[in-house]
Amino acid sequence: MEINSILIQLLNGIQYGLLLFLVAAGLTLVFGIMGVINLAHGSFYMIGAYLAWSLAELAGSFWVGIAIGIVLTIILGMVLEVVFFKHLYRRDHLYQVLMTYGLILIFEDLRSVLWGNDIHGVVIPELLNSSIQLTENLTYPMYRFFVSAVCIAIAIGLYLTIQRTRLGMIIRAGATNSEMTQVLGVNIKLIHAVVFSIGVSLAAIAGMVASPISSAYPNMGTQVLITCFVIVVIGGIGSVWGALAGALLIGLADTFGNVFAPEYSGLSVFILMSIILIWRPEGLFKRSYK
Repeated sequence: MEINSILIQLLNGIQYGLLLFLVAAGLTLVFGIMGVINLAHGSFYMIGAYLAWSLAELAGSFWVGIAIGIVLTIILGMVLEVVFFKHLYRRDHLYQVLMTYGLILIFEDLRSVLWGNDIHGVVIPELLNSSIQLTENLTYPMYRFFVSAVCIAIAIGLYLTIQRTRLGMIIRAGATNSEMTQVLGVNIKLIHAVVFSIGVSLAAIAGMVASPISSAYPNMGTQVLITCFVIVVIGGIGSVWGALAGALLIGLADTFGNVFAPEYSGLSVFILMSIILIWRPEGLFKRSYK
């Protein structure tokens, strides 16, 4: 393989991994802090993609559509937490699996009713619809660089929020001992709602920024959910840094697997997971907000 092709695949793998991180970070936050196994998390990725398509069409601007979509998904997260998820915190994981699986079916039916079963392409914004010259013979789409930059900025913001702010201190305290945190006067119910809405919005933002690359299509959330559970397991359950490291590894493994062994590309992710879990059964990192 030529050096230019390797560089292209390396950039694609990093970009894909960073995108997966946004989804996996929300998944690991919700599980690590609230103890909820949310099988419907991939549906928020799908909802984000469809919102980007429909709102961009209505508003006539991709950027306006993204801004409105973020607000709507934060509200959606708050509503879902209050109506459904707050009842699951002290329940067995079986109840969580059953209810969140039911939500997958509901979201898929709503998607079919609202947007149909067609594949919808999202137009890349004109500002980013060009390529950057990397070498004399190599260019790379500017929009993919934009996606990577957004993911990196959110990763940094997430780290600073959890580790350096009062809200992050309360979230970490609630994750360690929610009952004691509540005794000290913290509204732990509100904190749970905030954390869950952050998780929902992270997955939705990933779907929004990915939509011009991958389009919006039925069952896209199920695909990404399986991959993100693999990321959470190999990165370490409850670890944001683990989610980042795991996502980058999976992104690179999947990208290069599709190039070198396309007939076995689906196995590359699970082979990597098996190797890491044999080496470190607890995952790459410990929980990062305790």
